[in-house]
Parts: sequence; structure tokens; C-alpha cells
Amino acid sequence: MTNPDAQRLSRDDLPLTAAFLIALAATLGALFIGEVLGQMPCVLCWYQRIAMFPLVLILGLSIWRADGMARVYGLPLAVAGLAVATWHSGLYAGLIPQTIAPCTKDGPSCTGDGMLILGMPIPFLSLAAFAGIVACLSLTKGNRS
Repeated sequence: MTNPDAQRLSRDDLPLTAAFLIALAATLGALFIGEVLGQMPCVLCWYQRIAMFPLVLILGLSIWRADGMARVYGLPLAVAGLAVATWHSGLYAGLIPQTIAPCTKDGPSCTGDGMLILGMPIPFLSLAAFAGIVACLSLTKGNRS
């Protein structure tokens, strides 16, 4: 017989669930921008997508299986994405004196006014998403078995 309490999310699962929802929202947002709006991502946006997209599966499976491995598998990806997002945001803000490649008038760009979502530029939103995921995964506990 199965334990019905094992199927419910506990208070310890809230940070993991929050991390999953952040990753899901960021992934769906990136797909909407690319596939519906037709905006091509710059190279740094691609690298951030490479780190974000698998997080949805890793975090979702960890919640579903209740195996507590999200931190082990997800945290390295989230930290890598956070590093790229920090660099990208520094370039966007002009703190790093270099242009965002290939954010040119002929190539994909995340620097235009059309690339603001809720009044915030995409690099800053990505930075906030990865920082939130890293914070949530840092709060999760290890194995729950």
C-alpha cells in the first residue's frame, strides 16, 4: 500500500517548486519570443537557453520522483547560466566596454526597445531568473528518501 502523504508536496518542496516555476516561465517566455514574435536570440541568449531549457526537465522530474537530486543536477546548470547572464547584463548595461555580439543592425539583437518585457530588458530578466533558481536550489534539502 502506498503512503498518501508521500504524494503531497511538503514545506521542504516549496523552494524546488518555485525554482521549477521560474525555469518554466523563463523557458516559455524564450520560446514565445523566438517562435511567436520571431525574434532571433543573440549568442549570449543562446547560451542562457542552453542552461535554462534542461532545468525545466531536471527540476520537474525531481519534484515528480521526489528523489532530491535537483540540487546535484540543476545547480551547476543554474550557476553556469547565472554567470553568462551576469556577463550579458554587464554588457547590456555598459559596465563591460564591449558590444554584445552579434547584436548588430543586421543580426539578432536583444538591445532594441522592442526587446523589453514588462519594461525590463531580456538580459536583466534572465539574470533575475537564474539568480532566483540558484537561490531556490540553495534552499532545497538533499535526498528525501
